[in-house]
Amino acid sequence: MTLFAIATILPVALIGAAALAGGIWPWAALFYMTVFTALLDRYMPRLLPEATDGAEFPSGKILSVVLGGLHFTLLVTLLAAVSRGDVGLADRVVTLVAGGLWFGQVAHPNAHELIHNDARAARRLGRAIYASLLMGHHASAHLLVHHVHVGTGSDPNSAPEGLGFYRFCSRAWGGSFGAGLRAENALRARAQTPPPVWSHPYLGYGLIAAVVLAASLLLAGPAGLAACLFLALHAQMQILLSDYVQHYGLRRAVRDGGKPEPVGDAHSWNSPHWFSSALMVNAPRHSDHHLHPDRPYPALRLRGTMPILPHTLPVMGAIALYPPLWRRIMRRALARLPGRA
Repeated sequence: MTLFAIATILPVALIGAAALAGGIWPWAALFYMTVFTALLDRYMPRLLPEATDGAEFPSGKILSVVLGGLHFTLLVTLLAAVSRGDVGLADRVVTLVAGGLWFGQVAHPNAHELIHNDARAARRLGRAIYASLLMGHHASAHLLVHHVHVGTGSDPNSAPEGLGFYRFCSRAWGGSFGAGLRAENALRARAQTPPPVWSHPYLGYGLIAAVVLAASLLLAGPAGLAACLFLALHAQMQILLSDYVQHYGLRRAVRDGGKPEPVGDAHSWNSPHWFSSALMVNAPRHSDHHLHPDRPYPALRLRGTMPILPHTLPVMGAIALYPPLWRRIMRRALARLPGRA
């Protein structure tokens, strides 16, 4: 847990210093979120120790809540820094890029962990984080659609082989918004006592998004609003990249009767690289999460039957932005999997 805490909280301090002081700090924050992480993954031992089966991590839940609070603190700090005149434009841009990377690579997987939490307050915090990034529907679609239909054509966030990232983006964002809304409506329709209209999760997502946008405008004017939209778009791209990379080309076989086979090890891509795994609260150990959604993130496991990405998850996300190179690398990776020609 010490490694998880250091890896996820240290960049908050660097980005906060960048927002408040400029100078070397914006570049230090960006270096940490990119080159430093890649170098540690490349040249240090690759695997975190496996947790013992059934191990509990109460401090893991505490860290998730702390990171949730830091998400909102950092968001306000970044938006306030936009309007400051004593920090140069280049410093502000680099700081926003580094902050967006933290929102996409730390706040997002942490919010993902929170929405799977058994405590209602933690789940609400996770939903609020997604809504503050103007993507609140992801919380509904992930739980009610993605986990049910992963690896099939019914999941907008599972990319078939050959689909480029940019075409996937439009399909996944709009598709998951609609699929999550239909799933939430169906869930409410099945309730014995009809819930009040105002309690619909999508209304909550919209309200939080509106408050965040209005607060950005009041706090830092049009520049603050533009910065908020940039940070949200930057984070959303990384959220979509994670889904794209972690399920690309892995489809569940359809059995007699039209039902897909059960979700297994083979239906998610994984990465064993220790530092980016700690930074992303073990999100790269994705197969085990789909098999055991309630398993705490420090206890997620890797097995030899799980597909392994050719490079780290952040590096593969960057490669996915150039579809010809992505398809070439992943064609070879898919061909190496058992049962592939």
